[in-house]
Amino acid sequence: MAGLVNFEDEKEVKQFLDNLGVEYSFQCYNEKDPEGCQRLADYLEGVKKNYESAAQVLKHNCETHRHGESCYKLGAYHVRGKGGVAKCLKTAYSCFMHSCNTGGKKSNDACHAIGLLAHDGRVLEGGPDVAMARQYYEKACASGFAPSCFNLSNLYITGNSKGLPTDMSLALKYANRACELGHVWGCANASRMYKLGDGTEKDEKKAEELKNRARELYGLEKGTQLKFGE
Repeated sequence: MAGLVNFEDEKEVKQFLDNLGVEYSFQCYNEKDPEGCQRLADYLEGVKKNYESAAQVLKHNCETHRHGESCYKLGAYHVRGKGGVAKCLKTAYSCFMHSCNTGGKKSNDACHAIGLLAHDGRVLEGGPDVAMARQYYEKACASGFAPSCFNLSNLYITGNSKGLPTDMSLALKYANRACELGHVWGCANASRMYKLGDGTEKDEKKAEELKNRARELYGLEKGTQLKFGE
């Protein structure tokens, strides 16, 4: 049937993939379509394994179009020094900030990354900034990003001498939210808090339910990893 690709034919598949690259390049540079640029970067990275070219497309799309996903991925390249770009956490931080504020497919990842870098403090002149970390974790958590909810829970468990007191009720709130979103350690922490009565009254039944949920999620994660490795 005309128009269908025979994926058992190596030459036909190669031609199909080459045509995709041409199409995405046209969308990016001729039609000036930010989504086309992102598709081109994904193609160069995923299909061609040409990380240097992918990095250049991501840089173009982030700087020219402020495309959120491209800014996030460019930031990730700078974290690792991938694709020939400089390994620089401050540049990565700037890219993540663009992505977080712009919104889009990877904005929650970007907001979470800002939270991590603020919490760590290596990109900030004044060192770790827990208040800033909390702000960006809250932003990502509110949009349903489980790791940020879990990190918020940990922030409130440990507290901080610079204006963030320990608050076990908030720690439990965010552990529960992380668990609802499928975070295995959020469930485990919430289970322990109900068992000990931290931030709430003791509730053995709730603790057991959450412990079982943690076990279920852990089993699903292990199953996925095993299946992926087969």
